[in-house]
Amino acid sequence: MNFEEKVLENQPIFSGRLIDVEVQTVLTPAGNQATREVVHHAPAVAILAITNDGKILLEKQWRAPIKEVTLEIPAGKVDDRDKGDLLAAAKRELNEETGLEARTFEKINATASSVGFSDEIITLFIAKGLTPVKHTLPKDRDEELSLEAVSLKEAVEMINSGQIIDMKTAMAIYYWASQQGV
Repeated sequence: MNFEEKVLENQPIFSGRLIDVEVQTVLTPAGNQATREVVHHAPAVAILAITNDGKILLEKQWRAPIKEVTLEIPAGKVDDRDKGDLLAAAKRELNEETGLEARTFEKINATASSVGFSDEIITLFIAKGLTPVKHTLPKDRDEELSLEAVSLKEAVEMINSGQIIDMKTAMAIYYWASQQGV
């Protein structure tokens, strides 16, 4: 069966620093017209940084859309400095947000964060062999965050208790737990 919808019209609604929004008029395979609200977002990366003693680095920061402080793994969007290179973006984000670099990066997967309305794809990496960088890159001007290191067991408990609600973070932690036989 063909599920693909044909876009009949795109109406730009908003163009911002982080996202663009459009309303699409589509024709469904059954021949019905429908409206789709679509948020366009740059590709992004997220890093499950594992310390040399086996702990996971989490960032605590305020997230305005949900009006809460969250615990998340380091992450950010791919930008012009990265020239489309996802690994370069992961290395840059790890440096900016933690002041660390990694001996190894392993790509876990790429995941769509919210397929019902957004085209954002986040590529997840595991970073190991962490050491302080010689030259720390500046954090984004609007980022206020603090780091904490937790064990895998603690991280899984934090997801289960609702302390970690960020999907990319939960997915990366559950992936790591599956690799460790937890």
